[in-house]
Amino acid sequence: MKLQPLRSLITAAVLAACSATALADITVGVTVSATGPAASLGIPEKNTVALMPTSIAGQKINYIVLDDASDTTKAVANARKLIAEDKVDVILGSTTTPNSLAMIDAVSEAQTPMISMAASARIVEPMDDKRKWVFKTPQNDIMMSLAIATHMANAGVKRVAFIGFADAYGEGWFNEFTKATALKRIEIVASERYARTDTSVTGQILKLQATNPDAVLIAGSGTPAALPQKTLKERGYAGKIYQTHGVANNDFLRVGGKDVEGTFLPAGPVLVAAQLPDNHPVRKSALAYIQKYEAAHGAGSVSTFGAHAWDAGVMMTAAVPVALKKAQPGTPAFRAALRDALENLKDVPGAHGIFSTTPQDHLGLDQRGRVMVKIENGTWKYQP
Repeated sequence: MKLQPLRSLITAAVLAACSATALADITVGVTVSATGPAASLGIPEKNTVALMPTSIAGQKINYIVLDDASDTTKAVANARKLIAEDKVDVILGSTTTPNSLAMIDAVSEAQTPMISMAASARIVEPMDDKRKWVFKTPQNDIMMSLAIATHMANAGVKRVAFIGFADAYGEGWFNEFTKATALKRIEIVASERYARTDTSVTGQILKLQATNPDAVLIAGSGTPAALPQKTLKERGYAGKIYQTHGVANNDFLRVGGKDVEGTFLPAGPVLVAAQLPDNHPVRKSALAYIQKYEAAHGAGSVSTFGAHAWDAGVMMTAAVPVALKKAQPGTPAFRAALRDALENLKDVPGAHGIFSTTPQDHLGLDQRGRVMVKIENGTWKYQP
């Protein structure tokens, strides 16, 4: 039997190595709050990850999904595990603002891009060497604060009281809402805080009511945001009540019941996609997500929080083909190329808006990414 020439053996080995490199999978790490106080947000996000593409530009995508139990320490531990042990190319998560803020050090140290599904602008602002690795999909607090303040001014509100979570979410909202009300010449007459796990806020509500506000803004998210509103109703408050986009899911309606009737809030277009005009720029992409999610989980099951996860996948899907032109998955070069691509998205349609990012804007949404909504008869009603 004739021996194969050495050159042929070397060539075959090189080709095999190149083939193996070309077929390297892209590994996506995910941490969501599927249990704990933020579970009503994290569960639809987890469900949505299962609907994300398993192949992009010919590359297989593997997802590793972990639960951080709405806990900042666990979120950081998950991020470090995904980076060190699973060698992920990108991280999606986490669900809440405190968790996402806590993860920034871990992803920036490892130079691994992260797309958060939490709202606070502090996750991506001010831009610095750490935040250059971080992106997010929910609308910024200032965008939603301006929507609320404008609605209040148009409704004749002059005096407003504020109650929010005693964490980064509540503080972020208070800071941005203060700016928005100043622009609209609305006075904030009281400001209170409560913990996500509190079972009573009677003391705080009594203080708010003592100032006789025309309206109250509750800056909470998920089902814990219903507690102040139920307490306001129990105490006979008859003024207008506003919530943030952090309550835009069916679990909030279920827990709040009749006490949340008449509530106003800003939300992503996906919440009322079917009610939007045919020419609304987000209607088509929002309905596409709704159709996919409800096909898997039933009519009426969709939530805006799952849509934030979907948009994280949309951003990733748009960036991957660009990054693949520069490097192979599983390498520092690919993670850097993916970060660069995420920073230069142009007119990418998602469930919540049209994403166009820049080096200084790691969200990339404009006013097309929000609408005003009212709760009527236990459902969401679009407010033109």
